[in-house]
Amino acid sequence: MGFRALLTDRDDAGKVSSAVTEIDEARLPEGNVTIDIDWAGLNYKDGLCLTGGGGLVRNYPHVAGVDFAGTVRDSADDRYAVGQKVVLTGWRVGEVQWGGFAERARVNADWLVPLPGGLSTRDAMVVGTAGLTAMLSINRLEAAGLTPASGEVLVTGAAGGVGSIATALLAKLGYTVATLSGRPQHAEALTALGAASIVDRNEFLAQPDKPLESSRWAAAIDCVGGKVLSKLLKQVKYDGVVAALGNAAGIGLETNVLPFILRGVTLIGIDSVMQPFDTRIAAWQRIAETFDIAAYGDLVREIGLEELPAAADQILAGEIKGRVLVRPR
Repeated sequence: MGFRALLTDRDDAGKVSSAVTEIDEARLPEGNVTIDIDWAGLNYKDGLCLTGGGGLVRNYPHVAGVDFAGTVRDSADDRYAVGQKVVLTGWRVGEVQWGGFAERARVNADWLVPLPGGLSTRDAMVVGTAGLTAMLSINRLEAAGLTPASGEVLVTGAAGGVGSIATALLAKLGYTVATLSGRPQHAEALTALGAASIVDRNEFLAQPDKPLESSRWAAAIDCVGGKVLSKLLKQVKYDGVVAALGNAAGIGLETNVLPFILRGVTLIGIDSVMQPFDTRIAAWQRIAETFDIAAYGDLVREIGLEELPAAADQILAGEIKGRVLVRPR
């Protein structure tokens, strides 16, 4: 039985292109759970996979899509039953394993989580990898001692998927949130999500560099890396903590030891790809209890498989705000 998928291939000259293709189910990769996909999400990694960037895809042809939610079609694992709703994020699905830009997927049961109560499969992809990463960051910050009484929390790359959901979650949890973005046109949307102040990225980076700058932030969730992370580390308050999770602005980190040895700043790395099952379940449950899906509605756009190649170029160019959901059918 066939199904539709956005199949990405590379020609002999190395050019990568994608097209919606009818695929026989026999071509699905090995796995013990087959899923009819209701919704997938578009993430920065997907943009790289669809354009051949970053060396993430090693074998072609390929089906990208690093997260999806849907209904179990067939299962050889006792943990999941036919008809059950499930979510998948991470585990290099969409990179080394065929992913969610299709009507159907076959995966290892260890990579799945049951759909949390109170969320639809569409809700789960409004959250997606972006929201899971945001909540994992908040959980780690709080484990390091952060509370709403600690002070202002900065979210960088705030107009993107992770940043915007982190802003909404932090505000809902009672934190005072400052958002840093290079896209001033999204200031109103960030304020609606709960941002107490907006910091212009260009003005932030234009300030003279010092080994240690005036302290302001009790904590930060950094979605971009590069010069932004390098600078904000110098502005974190005594005993403050920073969660680093993105590299859209580069993988370099130009800093010095003073924030760490004079202010006791902690830098925490956040990986959402290989998180253990219990950690993912705890994060998803807290998201279901905290995140206001309706309030985030203006930052959600729906597209079909055919529209994905253009959307991939947009997300790599920083032209996507919020979340883009993919309807495979």
